[in-house]
Amino acid sequence: MRLRPIPSALALALLIATSACQKQETASPAGTPAATQAASAEADAKFADLSKRWLDGWLELQPVSATQTGRHDFDDRVDDLSAAGRQAFVDFSKKMLAEVDAFDAGKLSRENQVDLAILRNQIRYDIWQMETLQSWAWDPQVYNSLAGGALYTLMAREFAPMPQRLKAATARMEKIPTLLAQMRENLDPARVPKIHAETVAKQNAGITSIVDGMILPHAGELSGDDRKRLEAAADALKKAVAENQTWLDKTLVPNARGDFRLGQKLYDEKLAFALNSPLTRQEIRTRAEAAIKQTRAEMYDIARKVLADKADAPKEMPDAPSDEQQQKTIEAALELAYADRPARDKVVELAKASTAQATAFVKEKQLVSVPDAPVQIILMPEFQRGVAVAYCDSPGPLDKGLDTFYAVSPIPDDWSKEQVDSFLREYNTRSIHELSIHEAMPGHYLQLWHSNKYPSTLRAVLGSGSFIEGWAMYGEKVMADAGYMDNDPLMQLIQRKWALRAMANAILDQAIHVDGMSRDDAMKLMTVTTFQQEREAAGKWVRAQLTSAQLPSYFVGYSEHLDLRNEVQKREGDKFNLKAYHDKLLSFGSPPGRFARELMLDEPIQ
Repeated sequence: MRLRPIPSALALALLIATSACQKQETASPAGTPAATQAASAEADAKFADLSKRWLDGWLELQPVSATQTGRHDFDDRVDDLSAAGRQAFVDFSKKMLAEVDAFDAGKLSRENQVDLAILRNQIRYDIWQMETLQSWAWDPQVYNSLAGGALYTLMAREFAPMPQRLKAATARMEKIPTLLAQMRENLDPARVPKIHAETVAKQNAGITSIVDGMILPHAGELSGDDRKRLEAAADALKKAVAENQTWLDKTLVPNARGDFRLGQKLYDEKLAFALNSPLTRQEIRTRAEAAIKQTRAEMYDIARKVLADKADAPKEMPDAPSDEQQQKTIEAALELAYADRPARDKVVELAKASTAQATAFVKEKQLVSVPDAPVQIILMPEFQRGVAVAYCDSPGPLDKGLDTFYAVSPIPDDWSKEQVDSFLREYNTRSIHELSIHEAMPGHYLQLWHSNKYPSTLRAVLGSGSFIEGWAMYGEKVMADAGYMDNDPLMQLIQRKWALRAMANAILDQAIHVDGMSRDDAMKLMTVTTFQQEREAAGKWVRAQLTSAQLPSYFVGYSEHLDLRNEVQKREGDKFNLKAYHDKLLSFGSPPGRFARELMLDEPIQ
């Protein structure tokens, strides 16, 4: 997955105005009446002003997110989730929405028409989340992510000299106790799901680990009153975190009794905002179920070839198998892949080696232009563990030349031998290769590098989750189709197993939040239908309870990417060039798939 910050934004008037002019210049074909061109230029300029004012205001109200995206004007602040702070955010959003709704999109360049549509969706989503979803009242993850992110984003990358970042961290450490107090004030235990309370209770100490591991070791770079202030702020914050831990353990966890399931109305509304796709919940499920059936059939064909000369192969592997015969055959072949797995302390090392191998392959096959920016494979920070096994964390659109992090979660120390074995069966040697393809090359790392080069600041900030996650899954298929480890049928089998996981995600999310799917049925879908190991499935069950409308983004985005490529390839015929197609698609930034299609095919913006 790509690490998605709390909604974040970034505004530079010069950059926005420049990109608006660039778009206008390329949007008017020869022969367009001068008056029409002038009207379009005027409309684009007005939109640049509107975008700037919205971005500036959005940033000031969400300073932690501003740091994440590379805007550092507010590095000494944290978000205000008090009643007054929330109301200020809603008032600002409604004022800006009125301006957006009054805008005449028909006068804008095509690129700005897309950005206007993306902006409208985001503002409406912001208002809906604050007034309707109200996660600030029932989800403690909101506060934990802000508290940990406020410090981690300052210290993880060298965007400024250490003393400057330490002073900002000092100011934020002084303010985080107030944020934790707002958590205790705002959360209603009757609405808080127990799984959310338990997860944050485990993550809470991660805030202290950032202070001890990333801030205090550098305290010597400050002197005098600055150092005294930093040390005092650190002490006060650690006490506040300890106080919060007591409240979490003694009050919130024992009394949490909310329902983690969103229900149909909230889920459908959130899905529409989050994906910004024309696909409905029902259409997503139908597509996913059909894709699972097709993928399992492909896996069966590969498995039969793998097992053809094996003495312990299933006795019956007919051309038209029963469900049971198909299941046994695929499982038997997968066992051969599971046998090749890394030691528990070598997962990160293998992730580094597989990323290098995948990068060399992409270059050799000329699949897409490769980044010249660095990527670091790291252990996942403690405060972010417990939701996903890995993520890609790219620098903000303005933090040029800084590292992208491909973070891998370590195996918990308290896991039993059986749990560790289950995890390493799932994340076997070939699966780590697949993970590196998804998170790094040519997945998130590559795509976000392209996206951050796009001149529209607005689109860079409001990147579509389904475009981003869908690209990473699509990248896995591109590598397989290009022959990555082509002489290794077990790698082909693992690639399809990973595709099955994304298909299952799309079903799992809605089945849990809308249809009331039980843990047993969810585990069956994952461990039987899509061949996931118990540890992976158990972790996904937790993740599906803690999140919503994110798990479908992989398959929905993948479907949109594949549909678009097939359509362009059909139109261009023998002239189609895969690298040129990928480079052009990625040059649009990270718009929702519907807009990427309209830009690629030069169709009207809907």
